[in-house]
Amino acid sequence: MSDNRTRTAEGRVWLITGTSSGFGRALAVAALEAGDTVIATARRPEALDDLAAAYPGRAVPVALDVTDPDRVKAVVAEAVLWYGRIDVLVNNAGRGHVGAVEESTDAELRSLMELHFFGPAALVRAALPHMRSRGSGAIVQFSSMGGRMSFPGVGAYSATKHALEGLSAALAAEVRPHGIDVLVVEPGAFRTGLAAGGQSQSAPIAGYEATVGPFRTAFPDSDGTQPGDPAKAAAAIIDALGAEEIPLRLVLGADAADAIGAELKAQQAEFTAWEPVARGTDFDA
Repeated sequence: MSDNRTRTAEGRVWLITGTSSGFGRALAVAALEAGDTVIATARRPEALDDLAAAYPGRAVPVALDVTDPDRVKAVVAEAVLWYGRIDVLVNNAGRGHVGAVEESTDAELRSLMELHFFGPAALVRAALPHMRSRGSGAIVQFSSMGGRMSFPGVGAYSATKHALEGLSAALAAEVRPHGIDVLVVEPGAFRTGLAAGGQSQSAPIAGYEATVGPFRTAFPDSDGTQPGDPAKAAAAIIDALGAEEIPLRLVLGADAADAIGAELKAQQAEFTAWEPVARGTDFDA
């Protein structure tokens, strides 16, 4: 396909979802500053006009709703037609959601899964044939510290990220022989706008004021005060993609490091305590 390409790319070709703000925007800018070409997607591509003006010819705004399977296929096909390849696919588009499990409706759960799981899965499936044919490529999956753990109020959100991580762990082993890397990014709280306009909430019901209630207020109120710097996160991701041994999971943010570290220790302690039970359930020899 590269012989029929219609455009010439400078550097690597990135396809990044959700580039109108947050991590997607920061990563697009970092890649562009490194001299690469970025197919920057968003539901409203006009939000990317400034990016296209700042990096003419290398920042290419494209309309994409990742929950539209037909559009997903079309965007990947366009990218390959234009440049003959996609070097880095970044599944970043997403939003936050707050609500107890009992409060979360089927529609809310399905909507989040479409955005955080089925959309990325469709993009991966569309891009992989081209990456495999070239024997190279990288896939960056934006998860969260909520992809390794969970807490009251984020069960629905965490479920989607757990699903994405399960898919990505298998994917990494499947595509490694084809020269393709998979990097799962697990950020903590960053100043991305997720806590403001980028989140939704389930209608509250009585009984969860003490567990979910505080987070309902704290999450939106945290906007603009989160400790994480998206530009530093973008730099860390680019560094990780250039490492000799690319990690499967990249934790970002001191809060995420603290929380995931504590979770891993707690899981190890629980496993150790109950390991004899696990080993006692086989048939007697």
